[in-house]
Amino acid sequence: MWVITGGARGIGAGIARAAAAQGAHVTVTDVDPEDDACVRCDVASSDDMAAAMAAGARDGRIDVLVNNAGIHERMLGGGTDLASMDVDTFDRVLAVNLRGAWLGAKSALPYLRRSDYPSIINAASVAALTGFPGGTAYGASKGGVGLLTKCLAVELARYRIRVNAYCPGAVETRMVTDHLEAQDDPAAAEQRQIATHLVRRLGRPADVAELVLFLAGRGAEFINGALIRVDGGSLAWRGAVGTELTL
Repeated sequence: MWVITGGARGIGAGIARAAAAQGAHVTVTDVDPEDDACVRCDVASSDDMAAAMAAGARDGRIDVLVNNAGIHERMLGGGTDLASMDVDTFDRVLAVNLRGAWLGAKSALPYLRRSDYPSIINAASVAALTGFPGGTAYGASKGGVGLLTKCLAVELARYRIRVNAYCPGAVETRMVTDHLEAQDDPAAAEQRQIATHLVRRLGRPADVAELVLFLAGRGAEFINGALIRVDGGSLAWRGAVGTELTL
């Protein structure tokens, strides 16, 4: 029994498809569901999260919770730098990305404790590990998710609940493609982004899904409290987008 927040599209949808293909019963939540099979849920709402976890539980249990839902300040309009960003934007990004992951764990805990092999897998980001311009809210929230992951791993070990996080780089999602398309030359902007990767392409939702399936499985039994990059090698070497490396 899997519950995946923010699973209507992008990385969340990729994880849902991969888990279902392996025979898991998957409940997908999203604040803007695209079909009736998706449970509407604002992850920043404690009432919504409690209802979503109850809907996703089967026989009173949840085996895997994927706290995938997330937003960037670019998605909310207005300024994204410190001088121009308003407080409501900052608060909303932290509410979805960080509060949402905490609420997910809290709301799912009674159901996870009934599982034989429970796991929480959080969506962090390479932005949890290094700084980027125009992303103070996003970076702060994802850095918080990283430390939340470690703290929950310590606290929930008594219940045999493992807690890990994936840290994607630039993946082909609406968040990334909208950002690229907003540039003066979208094709050139995409190539600059790809040039930071040792694997010369953008990531795909399936790349992250493979990692999540592994973290949820028996083969990852000895992995707990980890933040694992799935970023095409970008943070193995780079300083900033646009830095060139000849391969």
